[in-house]
Amino acid sequence: MNDNRPPQFVKLVISLECVLLAAFLILLSPVGNVISDSVAVSGQVSKEGDEGANAATGESGSEKSDKEKEGAREKEYIKWVDFQVTKEAMQQAFRYDVDTCQSEIHLNWIELLAYLGARYGGDFSRYMAADMKVIAERILGGEKMEDITKDMKYYSYYLEAYGAVLGGMVGEFQVEIPAEEAPEFALKEREENGSTGETGGWDSTHGDNGNETARERKVSDGNVWVTKYGLKAFSPIAKNYPYNDYDDFGVARSYGFKRQHLGHDMMGQVGTPVIAVESGYVEAMGWNQYGGWRLGIRSFDGKRYYYYAHLRKNFPYHKSLQEGSVVQAGDVIGYLGRTGYSRTENTNNIDEPHLHFGIQLIFDESQKDGNNEIWIDCYEITRFLAMNRAETVKKQETKEYYRVYQMVDPVIPGGPVEQRMPENGEGQTEEETTPNITG
Repeated sequence: MNDNRPPQFVKLVISLECVLLAAFLILLSPVGNVISDSVAVSGQVSKEGDEGANAATGESGSEKSDKEKEGAREKEYIKWVDFQVTKEAMQQAFRYDVDTCQSEIHLNWIELLAYLGARYGGDFSRYMAADMKVIAERILGGEKMEDITKDMKYYSYYLEAYGAVLGGMVGEFQVEIPAEEAPEFALKEREENGSTGETGGWDSTHGDNGNETARERKVSDGNVWVTKYGLKAFSPIAKNYPYNDYDDFGVARSYGFKRQHLGHDMMGQVGTPVIAVESGYVEAMGWNQYGGWRLGIRSFDGKRYYYYAHLRKNFPYHKSLQEGSVVQAGDVIGYLGRTGYSRTENTNNIDEPHLHFGIQLIFDESQKDGNNEIWIDCYEITRFLAMNRAETVKKQETKEYYRVYQMVDPVIPGGPVEQRMPENGEGQTEEETTPNITG
């Protein structure tokens, strides 16, 4: 063959063919496979972000200590909850729970709601009572929730999230009720034990470890103690005190800086008794320029922080309270007012008297005061809790309010406590006449 191409061109073609051949052989070899796999893995690592080289030290993920890996796993916690469960859904799930509490198959209301949360993607505007009826009947028919939900990707998330929101609201407790409302067996027990005519309460003795080891129950005149299973959380507003509200979570606020409203406002009259929703301990109290006189109560499981703000000028708190105080669900903890929006303490700069009520969820302590705070819309929760409002009575000599019917919540560490009754109202004076509301 007569090739008129220049020798330089022929050499170039041969060189290129050699390069291509070498590359092809490398890809077929074990070395080539390693290179290809490395590229694929590095792509995955850059996407996932937790297995590649440490930018600061150059260490690979495989060289991290077991302790570091364990620490990373410990920080895997829920960082956002959008609670949209409706009052109607909570009521239906609650009824299933209570109605089956003594049955062989006990329906857990949080599990029912978590199932529907996973099914609806958390959007309970799609809620239908028939959907809950179907899942309840399946479980009552012998199916296990873990089997039903094994292929539901987000069921475990909703179970943990809704458990954090509602975990302290339903359970067993003891409560004082009027004798005329008591079941027959409770009256028989009262007759057998005898009425002492003493005020209701609990006397406790404690062992060396500080835990309660014995209790003596006393029966009030005209009242009977009974053990119940049901709703043991209360509305933040006392019984017989009117209020109005609407879902205002997330609306704009401008005092101090532009922000969203991370709570629920319940408009009422100055002096209205404010009630502890759940048993817990006082974690914070005092003045805040945004919330005025405010209280923060943490649940005993540490997952819920209840925030009560804009409390009454000069008379914000129940005199028995201080930081660290233990409160029971249904206790009077303070009084509605309009303090706040001022750096100066004890200032009424809120136009309309109301209680700002908020619920913060805490899955890790770093969330308590940081960039990962989780405040939920609790409008539907207050609607649900409206069926359980604590009745109160005023002691004229102290101008304090107290619950009428006592309760014993077993979640309180060391046993039940009795709210201390102050002898006088020293250090606190009323700004306005305490309202006498009967409606």
